[in-house]
Amino acid sequence: MLSMTSRGPSSVRLRFGPRNLILLGAAFVALVVGYVLLAAGSTALAPLLLVLGYCVLFPLGLAL
Repeated sequence: MLSMTSRGPSSVRLRFGPRNLILLGAAFVALVVGYVLLAAGSTALAPLLLVLGYCVLFPLGLAL
């Protein structure tokens, strides 16, 4: 018979500190500004901000 006292995936909690929240906030700002610039026709700065937000800041905000 299985014991119900073992920790399952539902009991795991993520603990975000101030550093995580700052990085996730910076990723959000970079993405919003990137999409606004993309809608305005920017072909140089918009993709750079989108890559920075999705590939650098967002993963760092989750990992650190």
